[in-house]
Amino acid sequence: MNASELIRKYPIISDQIRSDELGVLLRELETVLKKSIEGDVVELGCYEGTSALFFQRLLNAFNLEKKLWLYDSFEGLPEKTHEDQAASGKLFVGGALKASQARLKRNFTKAGLKIPEIKKAWFWELGSEDIPDKICFAFLDGDFYESILDSLKLVWPKMSAGGVIIVDDYANVKLPGARRAVDEFIADKELTIKTETSLAIISA
Repeated sequence: MNASELIRKYPIISDQIRSDELGVLLRELETVLKKSIEGDVVELGCYEGTSALFFQRLLNAFNLEKKLWLYDSFEGLPEKTHEDQAASGKLFVGGALKASQARLKRNFTKAGLKIPEIKKAWFWELGSEDIPDKICFAFLDGDFYESILDSLKLVWPKMSAGGVIIVDDYANVKLPGARRAVDEFIADKELTIKTETSLAIISA
């Protein structure tokens, strides 16, 4: 079963991602898997598993031993910094979008999927020992400047050649910190980046 078939078959369990955005994520992950890029799949900012469920289904469809690693504070959003300020983003405040680790696990169990590796932490608390040694695909959904920048600094050294990093909200005017973090991070690097829907797609 390919990416588009998965989206048609299974429900999107929350409003935190649109079907077109999910389609981009799964298309890029499917491409990485077809190329047999080394490493596991990570998502920083997993909420209740809305996209992670589809990541695991696609891994299962390819019958691969790659692991799915999920990271979240499970405390909601952190506090904004000045890089995140936007008149249209007033609903995004500290503590919003709080998720439950127990519910995340239940969603995987209900879907008949194995529970992935889950780490409860603020992203700035994570070190290289907390993530896999090699990463083929990373989805960064931290919303705010510091969360995205911390995530990029964490996963970049572990990315395999040919791997892909996708950053949510890059083109979302309500969350300008995401774009600022990405642009700052890639400024001194020779990286290929393209924008599709709200997402920044970075080729390692």
